[in-house]
Amino acid sequence: MYAALATTVLVLHFCFLAYVVLGGFLVWRWPKAFWPHLAAAAWGLAVVTLPLNCPLTAAEHWARRRAGQSVSDRGFIDTYIQNVLYPARYTHLLQVLVGVIVIGSYAVAFVRHRHRRAGRKMSEPPATV
Repeated sequence: MYAALATTVLVLHFCFLAYVVLGGFLVWRWPKAFWPHLAAAAWGLAVVTLPLNCPLTAAEHWARRRAGQSVSDRGFIDTYIQNVLYPARYTHLLQVLVGVIVIGSYAVAFVRHRHRRAGRKMSEPPATV
């Protein structure tokens, strides 16, 4: 049971990471998604820049220990992403790229939001005094 829990947490961790990277694009369709994604992106930024422990990593390690599996002292990205999906020497470049993707998605969402607001104002009848 604990091994399945560890795997479930691992999948959730991958989903959260994908949400941090790509969730800003949801704002294009659903502007109210901005605040939850901003919180997730801020957490992602904090975890990679400050010495913080991610609760999902802690939960996965706890479940693996309970399942009798070995646990390293490395974090999620260090274990499953870095040197698996890309060489470690590209870590800083990819962090910058993720930042550009998130900021770019927000910039487009902002422009789209302004166009929507301008379109609504143009279609409203003039105010009478």
